[in-house]
Amino acid sequence: MAATCRLAAPLGLAPLPRRCAGVKSVALSIGTTKIATRTRSVAVRAGDGPAETPEILKAAQDAWAKVEDKYAVATIGVAGLVALWTAVGALKSIDKLPILPGVLELVGIGYTGWFTYRNLIFQPD
Repeated sequence: MAATCRLAAPLGLAPLPRRCAGVKSVALSIGTTKIATRTRSVAVRAGDGPAETPEILKAAQDAWAKVEDKYAVATIGVAGLVALWTAVGALKSIDKLPILPGVLELVGIGYTGWFTYRNLIFQPD
């Protein structure tokens, strides 16, 4: 019956049975022995007033409205995502090499030490 409810009801072939209208049951059974049954229902209520748009979304909408060449901005965004995807793929391939990740880690540790010594420890400002 549950399979009929899930498959036929969204297609409009059969009306929803009463138990499928808002209650979800989960049952665990091994062989013919039923172990546990859990039932959960969810009620959704409408709010009192209209939902307010967050400030960051308003700022993004205002900034997008001020853009004159939306095609160029969208193209740059897509190119940035492709470049990020390519960089991640390159880093994953380098990480699979047996010795190179260890060498790069040592280079990073050395550069961090040099930068700290040169700019953070002995700089008055």
